[in-house]
Amino acid sequence: MIRWLPFEGIAALRFMREGWIQTIFILVGVSLGVAVTVFETSILTGVQANFLKRVLTSQAHIVLLPPDEVARPLHDGPGIVEDATLQRPNQRLRSIDQWQTIRATVASTPGVRVVASVASGAAMAVRGDATASISIIGAEPEDYFRIVRVPDYIVAGTWRLTSDDILIGTDLATLLGVTVGDRLFVTGRSPTPRALTITAIFDLGSKGANLRTTFVAFRTGQSLLNLVGGVTSLEIAVADAFAAETIAQDLSARTGVRADSWIKTNAQFFTAVQAQNTSNIVISSAVALSVAFGVASVLVVSVVQRGREIGILRAMGARRGQVLLVFLLQGGVLGFLGAVLGSLIGAGLLLVWHDQVRQTDGTELFPYVLDPLLIGGTLAFASVVGLLAGMAPAMQAARLDPAVAIRG
Repeated sequence: MIRWLPFEGIAALRFMREGWIQTIFILVGVSLGVAVTVFETSILTGVQANFLKRVLTSQAHIVLLPPDEVARPLHDGPGIVEDATLQRPNQRLRSIDQWQTIRATVASTPGVRVVASVASGAAMAVRGDATASISIIGAEPEDYFRIVRVPDYIVAGTWRLTSDDILIGTDLATLLGVTVGDRLFVTGRSPTPRALTITAIFDLGSKGANLRTTFVAFRTGQSLLNLVGGVTSLEIAVADAFAAETIAQDLSARTGVRADSWIKTNAQFFTAVQAQNTSNIVISSAVALSVAFGVASVLVVSVVQRGREIGILRAMGARRGQVLLVFLLQGGVLGFLGAVLGSLIGAGLLLVWHDQVRQTDGTELFPYVLDPLLIGGTLAFASVVGLLAGMAPAMQAARLDPAVAIRG
């Protein structure tokens, strides 16, 4: 017996040791509940982290675009407006007015990390008899590749971008039958085609992107799109990705251009994340509730079985508060020990799942994420649940009349 423990702790440990079968059942129940919570939450966190990494490294946090062109009503004399139906006009490929000034304003905005000037638009790629409609993105790689991590997706070649180079996707390379070092003839809005050398082939993880998206030097993009001196967009990376919408609204109000954040353009993703988080909370709550009822029911049986011992303790001078604390300690200790075992089981299951479940190319399906805060929070939560579960049987034990309990 541990002599340095107070009376309540010694009694609680003795009750748990003598009723070892009940103790094992409680530990198994709590461990399984905690293991499910840790495993499920870690998988959800890993999947979300993987998706966020994909999203935030394949697109800008904020994109500044020219404001939409709108049709204006015709005036027929002073103060008279023709009553006509106004239709939204076709949007021409055009540059952002005074984009250099706007870029300087954006660069000085708190929270903005990188700004890249981009000239992008539709073009046609020709290789022999094969042709393909493509989207060219003309950008300065020193800035743009700090926002969109194209080098991370290179599968062949190097990401060199001089005025006569082009980067293409794997599906476009297959369609045109080309590889690194081959030349493509690209025609945009400018009537003169450009012969560009393929320096790298990338895989963005999307067939549509790999089939249409290409990257060229900034000046080359301006020339092909007949936008010499202009840009079609300013793409921005911010320090806090989740503050992108707030910064975008501020920039739009200050500059007068249209600002689209990745949060706005990926609204369905946030809806899905919210639904996943809600379902995770519901499942974890249901597990915690079932564990609490299991602990409480076993402790109630323990109170009934140990009624005579409780009566003897009361007759020997144990106060109601001490008896109450004995069963509260049992619930708290069992909850904590069960959480420790459950966390180890959940971490082990997560490790096995991470090693065995892979994508078709052998890479990991999601990163292995085991948050220390999750483990610490789970231990604290399980201990509190154990204490609350032991409240009812503890109060029942404290109310026992010593004489009645001893007579049985």
